[in-house]
Amino acid sequence: MKKLIQSKFYFYYQGLLITILSIVLFIPEISSATLTVKANHDHIKINFLYHGSDVNVSGISDEGLDLIIKITSPEMHQVMKKKGKVTGFLWMNVGTLNFEHVPNLYFLHTTGKLSELIEQEEMDRYIIGYPALFKHMEITSNEKTKTVALTGEEKEQWFKEYVKFKESLSLYDISEKDISIKKIDNGLQSYHIKIQWPYRAPPGEYTVTVYGIKNKQVVETAETKVIVEQVGGVKTLSDMVKNYGAIYGIISIIVAIAAGFGVGMIFRKGGSH
Repeated sequence: MKKLIQSKFYFYYQGLLITILSIVLFIPEISSATLTVKANHDHIKINFLYHGSDVNVSGISDEGLDLIIKITSPEMHQVMKKKGKVTGFLWMNVGTLNFEHVPNLYFLHTTGKLSELIEQEEMDRYIIGYPALFKHMEITSNEKTKTVALTGEEKEQWFKEYVKFKESLSLYDISEKDISIKKIDNGLQSYHIKIQWPYRAPPGEYTVTVYGIKNKQVVETAETKVIVEQVGGVKTLSDMVKNYGAIYGIISIIVAIAAGFGVGMIFRKGGSH
């Protein structure tokens, strides 16, 4: 009986010791998580005078940590027209391309050359860079009644066209070595970048993620949000288009006729002199 009691106490103290050691070993990991992020213009309002904005992203990290800032919209389904030659020389729409699991906006900024900062496996895991985005997304082609999933060179070709189109709208951009770093006290550093927010970015919630990189691995992350919304007359018109399309169409026709009539009156008066 005595041996049984001693055995119970032995296992009790052994379990307690393991628990204490686990807590002690885990504390340094918690205290080292110093990466922070904030956006000074995290609520962008679209009105009639809106033509883009500026967003400043800044924060603090451990000294010597490399950083990658990624700004994305939620993943969505997007459709684009597929053009091809018909009868050998006419370029026409020959079908549609469906892009799945792609953000409408994708920005990437770094403290150094991307390929030298982080391993490709880590890029793929966190969808950092165009090659990782290419692997993550799916592209299907609809021609007549047939839907085909694109792979290989054909997928790569249309992905490049998709990125080129998004970059022309200033909705996609990868910029390296443009994050400013400044050393501060207690083994910490501050970082900052000013980003030109494109006016074509639609209303919605955008995610700003900062990755702390060490030895080509992601060791810390921090996240914040940027909200873009329509206000005033822009919101009223947008709601009217969504909910009262017929009324909006009638009003648009009336306004167009009135504008044409006004211009005609101006030219008629000008011709009478």
